Amino acid sequence: MWRTPVLLALLLAFCGCDSTGPDATGAQPVEPTDFTYAELDITDLQQRMQAGELDSRTLTQAYLDRIAALDKAGPKLNAVIEINPDALKEAALRDVERKTNSVRGPLHGIPILLKDNIGATPMVNSGGSLALKDFRPSTDAFLVRRLRQAGAVILGKTNLSEWANFRSTRSLSGWSGRGGLTRNPYVLDRNPCGSSSGSAVAASANLAAAAIGTETDGSIICPAAVNGLVGLKPTVGLVSREGIIPISFSQDTAGPMTRSVADAAYLLSVLAGRDDADPATARTAWNTSLDYHLHLDANALKGARIGVIRSKLVIHPDAAAAIEDAIRTMREAGATVVDAEIPTEGQWSDDETTLLLYEFKSGLERYLQKHNAPLKTLSQLIGYNAQYRTSEMPFFGQELFEQANAKGGLNEPEYISARSRASRLAGPEGIDAALKGQRLDALIAPATGPAWISDPLTGDHFPGAGYGAAAVAGYPSLTIPMGNSNGLPLGIVFMGTAWSEPKLIGLGYAYEQLTRARKPPEYRPTLHVPAKASPPGAAR
Repeated sequence: MWRTPVLLALLLAFCGCDSTGPDATGAQPVEPTDFTYAELDITDLQQRMQAGELDSRTLTQAYLDRIAALDKAGPKLNAVIEINPDALKEAALRDVERKTNSVRGPLHGIPILLKDNIGATPMVNSGGSLALKDFRPSTDAFLVRRLRQAGAVILGKTNLSEWANFRSTRSLSGWSGRGGLTRNPYVLDRNPCGSSSGSAVAASANLAAAAIGTETDGSIICPAAVNGLVGLKPTVGLVSREGIIPISFSQDTAGPMTRSVADAAYLLSVLAGRDDADPATARTAWNTSLDYHLHLDANALKGARIGVIRSKLVIHPDAAAAIEDAIRTMREAGATVVDAEIPTEGQWSDDETTLLLYEFKSGLERYLQKHNAPLKTLSQLIGYNAQYRTSEMPFFGQELFEQANAKGGLNEPEYISARSRASRLAGPEGIDAALKGQRLDALIAPATGPAWISDPLTGDHFPGAGYGAAAVAGYPSLTIPMGNSNGLPLGIVFMGTAWSEPKLIGLGYAYEQLTRARKPPEYRPTLHVPAKASPPGAAR
C-alpha cells in the first residue's frame, strides 16, 4: 500500500521541492487563469505582437515570472531545470527585428523550452545526470539552430527522466539526479510520465508557449497524454537528432509538445529538415510539404476511414469509455470507424530491447566523445553512478546501463537480426498491414491510462500504452486530449504509416475542434475520489 506522507516526504527531500504551505504536498491555491497569457496559442500571441499589444521581451519576462511562481514556488512543479541566461536578450533582439519589419515567421519572438538532452548554448546538456552537470556543448543542436533561425526565443531547459529513462528497469519517470522529481500539474502526487516529463508539465502549466521533447518509445506521447497536451512524434528521418543525447538512431526523434494541434504543426514545420550530420534525415527524400499548418482541416474526418485498436495494453475503464466517445464523435463527423488489429502486436518487444541496448552504448559514446564531454564512455558513467550512489541512485539502479555495456559492436549478428525483425514486425507487417487490410487512413487507440502515483520505492505503475508499434517502426504518432479520469487527462493517439504527418495533423485537428477536450491543470495536492454509496443494508 502507498504510504503517502512518509514516502512523499522522502521523495521531496531528494527532489528539492520541499513540503511547505497549507498542505502536505506544498500546494498553494493557484488558478490557471491567473496569468495574462494562459492558454494562448502561437497564433494568438503573434496577433497581439503584430497589433503592438505585446512584445517578445514582455512575454518572455511573463513566462519567467510564472516559472518562478509555479515551478520554483507555489505548487513547485519542478519542470524547468535551467533558465537560458540570454533569454531576455534574445527576446529584445526579436523585438528590434519586428520594428524593422524583419519578422522571420510564425515563431518569431515565441518563447520555447527544450528537454535537457538537446544541446543549446550557453546552457548545460546533462540528460538529467549529475555526471554532466557542468557539460556545456559549444554548439546548438541542429533543431535549436532551426528554431533560432525561425525567430523563436529559447527560454530554458526542462527536466526529464534521467538518461531519457534508459538507466534502470524500475525507474521513476520524471526523476533525475540533477533535476529531482517533476510533478504532474493536475494532481501533484501523480506522475508526469516520461521521459519528456518537464517539457510536458511546462507546456501544460503555461510556463512557455510550447516545448520540445524527444522520444524513443513513448517519451513524447505518454507525458503529453497524461498532462493534457498535444504531442507529435514525427517519422524518424524528418527531424535531425544531431546534438541530442541519444538512445537509438533507429527510433529516436524530437517533436513538439503543445496545447493545440495548430501549434504542433507550426513547430514541426520549423523542426523538420535535412541535416547531413544525421544520416536518417540525409537519406530522406525531401519531396513532401513542410508547411504542416496547411493541413489543419476542420473537415478532415469527413470520408476518412479510421481503424480503432481496442488495446488490451490499456485496460483502464475510463480510457475505454473515452475512446468509445471519440469513436462516436468521429462517426458523427462523417468518418467510417472500424475495429482493427496490428497483426504482429507485441512480437517485436524482445528485439526492440536488444537493438536499444546495442545502439545506446554505441550512440552515447559517439556523442560524448564528439562533443568533448567530461566522461566519454558508458563504463565511466557506470563508475560515476556507483561512486555517487547516494545522489544518483537513491531509488533505483542502473541495470540497463550495465546490460548495454556488456553488448558488443553493431556488427554483431544478434543486433543485426534484432533490428531487422523489430522494424519489419512493427512497420510493414504491423501498422502497414493493418492500414492496407481495411484501406484505412489512420489507426487510433487510447494513448495510455490516467497518471499513476509517483512511487520512489517501487518505480512506475504504468497502465499500458497504445503507441508502441509506431515507435518501433519509426512511424509518426499524434496524441490529443480526449477526456479525463477524475480530473486526470486521457489522450487518444493517431498512428499512420511513414511520412503521414499531414494526414494525422488533419485528422487530429478536426477531432480537436469538435471536442475541445483539453482542460487546464488545477494543481490539486492529491486525488480524492468520492466513495460510492453503499446499497441499503450493506455493511459499512
